[in-house]
Amino acid sequence: MTSQLMASALKRSRNPRIEVLLPSEFTSTETSKEVTLRRPDVALISTSLVDGPFAGYSVLRALRPDSVPTRVVLLLEECERDLVVDAFRAGARGVFIRSEPSTLLPKCIQSVRNGQIWASTRELEYLVHAVASAKPFRPLKANGRNLLSKREDEVVALVADGLTNREVSERLRLSEHTVKSYLFKIFEKLGVSTRVELVLYALSENGNAASAQD
Repeated sequence: MTSQLMASALKRSRNPRIEVLLPSEFTSTETSKEVTLRRPDVALISTSLVDGPFAGYSVLRALRPDSVPTRVVLLLEECERDLVVDAFRAGARGVFIRSEPSTLLPKCIQSVRNGQIWASTRELEYLVHAVASAKPFRPLKANGRNLLSKREDEVVALVADGLTNREVSERLRLSEHTVKSYLFKIFEKLGVSTRVELVLYALSENGNAASAQD
């Protein structure tokens, strides 16, 4: 799907909140500056920019949420596991594959704008597998102490493995109500609101830990 087709799809959505910009080809640095200047709610950024086929990832890492509130959807050429996982690890709130129907693009943009994660079942499976196969992460407070309790860590690990609340309760021999209470506390401590965001958080933390060790 070309940029022109994507632009046409967004214009046809007739959503007054969506502004379609078709700048000339940008480098990753120029794209970062443009997004930082305009500060849109959502930015659709291609992985392939003037300075390289994966330069879009550099833009993602530069646009940290503490400095730029823009949510990013990364436009991928293919639905490859490593590309998808790296996109969310770098901070994407959604991924859109060029081969997908252009009619889905406005829905993708609006969903991400509303705070949701945009990913297909297959892409979510990639994320769950990536988290499950990574070393357990232990979020720390500013003083270096563990942010989550041992039991909360266990709940996070099982959720990241794809288990339901009932399955978590059976594995840990807890009631479902207790599991839900743990999840509520975990969400509050980590600043997330859904299980998908929790998986993404775990993935991001594992990625940061791996980078620090390299």
